[in-house]
Amino acid sequence: MRRLILLRHAKSDRPAGVRDLERPLNKRGKRAAPVVGERIAAEGLRPDLALVSPAQRTRETWAAVKGALGDPRDETVPEIYEAAAEDILAAIRTAPDEAGTLIVVGHNPGLGDLAVMLAGQGPRGLRALLASEFPTAAFAVIDFDAETWAGVAPSRGRLEHFVRPRDIDPALAG
Repeated sequence: MRRLILLRHAKSDRPAGVRDLERPLNKRGKRAAPVVGERIAAEGLRPDLALVSPAQRTRETWAAVKGALGDPRDETVPEIYEAAAEDILAAIRTAPDEAGTLIVVGHNPGLGDLAVMLAGQGPRGLRALLASEFPTAAFAVIDFDAETWAGVAPSRGRLEHFVRPRDIDPALAG
C-alpha cells in the first residue's frame, strides 16, 4: 500500500515587489501551518519523505509542519512549483519505493486537481467537498493498492481524509 498526503501551502502574503517564488506566509498562514501539522500527526500520519516546492511559502509551511511529524526526510522538487496535476504526479512516481507514506507540499490549482484526479474511491460527500475546494493549508490523504509509486494512477486511490484549517479551528477560516 502507498499513502499520499497532499498539503497545500498555508496562506501567503503578496508584498509589493516580491517575486512569486519568494512570497512568504502571512499572519494567518503562520498560525494555521503548525495547527495543521498537529492535526496530521493526531491522525497518525507519519510521512517517510516530503516532496516540497521550492517556493518560500511552501518551505515555510513545511518548516512549521514537519516537527509534529517526526521531522521526516525532505527534498526540494522544482518540478512541482506551480505545476499542473500531471507534472506533480510525474514527480510522485519517481519517489523511492522504501517511502511508504509520501507528503507533497505544493500549490493550487495543480495540487487540488491532482487530488480529485487520484481519488476515485472514498466517501462520496468527502470527494464532493474535495472537488469543490482545496483551500490554503488543507490536506488530503489518499491510499493506493500499489506496490510502487510508479504504480499510482488516476482514479485508483481511496480518499481517506480531507481536512481544511477551518475544520480544525473556525478561527482559521477565510
